[in-house]
Amino acid sequence: MNRTRSLKSAIVIRLIIPALMFIIVETIVSYFVTLHYVDEAYDRWLLDSARSLVQEVKVADDQVYADLSASALEIFKWDDLDQTFFKVIADQSGLLAGEKFVREPLSVRDWSAPIFSNSIIHNQPVRVVSMKVPRQSMPEDVYIHVAETLNKRHDMMIDILLADLVPQLLLTLMIGLYLFKGVNWGLEPLHKLADEIAQRSPGDLSPIADTHVFTEVRALTDTINQLLARLSLAIATQQRFISNAAHQLRTPLAGLKLQAERAQRETTVEAMQPALVQIQSSADRASHMVTQLLALARSEPVEGNRTLEPVDLRALVREVCIEWVPKALKKQFDLSFEDPEQPIWIQGDAILLAELLNNLIDNALAYGVAQGGVGVKLIAEPRVCLSIENAGQCILNEEQERIFERFYRIQGSTGEGCGLGLAIVKEIADLHQAHVSLSQRVSGDGVVVAVMFNAA
Repeated sequence: MNRTRSLKSAIVIRLIIPALMFIIVETIVSYFVTLHYVDEAYDRWLLDSARSLVQEVKVADDQVYADLSASALEIFKWDDLDQTFFKVIADQSGLLAGEKFVREPLSVRDWSAPIFSNSIIHNQPVRVVSMKVPRQSMPEDVYIHVAETLNKRHDMMIDILLADLVPQLLLTLMIGLYLFKGVNWGLEPLHKLADEIAQRSPGDLSPIADTHVFTEVRALTDTINQLLARLSLAIATQQRFISNAAHQLRTPLAGLKLQAERAQRETTVEAMQPALVQIQSSADRASHMVTQLLALARSEPVEGNRTLEPVDLRALVREVCIEWVPKALKKQFDLSFEDPEQPIWIQGDAILLAELLNNLIDNALAYGVAQGGVGVKLIAEPRVCLSIENAGQCILNEEQERIFERFYRIQGSTGEGCGLGLAIVKEIADLHQAHVSLSQRVSGDGVVVAVMFNAA
């Protein structure tokens, strides 16, 4: 199931998530930075405690001892948050003072500087500093180890982090509220545009005003206006087509009605015969007109629903010409076909291309003279060209442009067409981006209709 996506939610989420990620990363970095500086500060205090014990290590009679009174020891260990442990130990004399359980650092070779380490005492994490008492007059090496729990460190680190994090959270909350309001304000033109379109009547195809919309939204309104313009043109074309079709169909239908009334007045079959012949003629004409109207409607381009595919024009023209041979012979016409004897591929619709050629051959047979015949010619180079010529009445130059209009017929023409054949040819040619031209035969006694295609 496709879920409806909200543009407002998408914008807010895409802005808030990076801000939250920044806060998370900044908090992690702040944690380690704060931990470093807190450790550094308290390590100095811990080292000062260890150095204070150095003053209590003394030598008497070549024996090392630690002189720590009870009051001095109480002062050394006093702390309201943390516990302090220490150990003073000599290489030979052993433990001089403090707690034996305080751990010593392992594998230390260089005691030139104090050594800091982490350890655990009584299941509590502690920070330990270890240092070597300066030898001077000492008869043996003495080491001092001082350990302290981490409560003060943790408290200070939390205080610093909260002092850093709380303003950031408040700032992020303010930014989020501002973004939410800003997105609502930014999308307001889209809501107004949607309301304007929703309030329109179905017949209102006028352009949408874009004076109060942002540049990014104007691209949408321009696209909608272009669509409305094309839709208006398509509706106008359909209305004109329906009006013309109704007008043209009225004549054969009126003839049918008139001849039927005439036949009803007669009393014998012989007397009805002329009326029946006229009825058949009118019915044939109406059928032919309806067929051409449907072909014209099918050939009108509607964006997005017509797919052109590779078509072998030679094979298609040859097949159509073969179908027309019996009709041409019946009308005593000689129908010829000349081709380059090789496939000619173009991008097109085979059904509409066949309809184009059917109309051209039908016109040639209807308006030509039998003695001259009808010639169909197909050439591949320098450009694909399909031409149909017939002997007969010439067409004046001023008529050659209008002859492709719907329902237009030359005055005094002998055919019984309705003026749609060449209009259909023009529509189909335009759909295939082909060019239709009309010219006189070289002999001057006929017409040549040529359709120039683009090769596939």
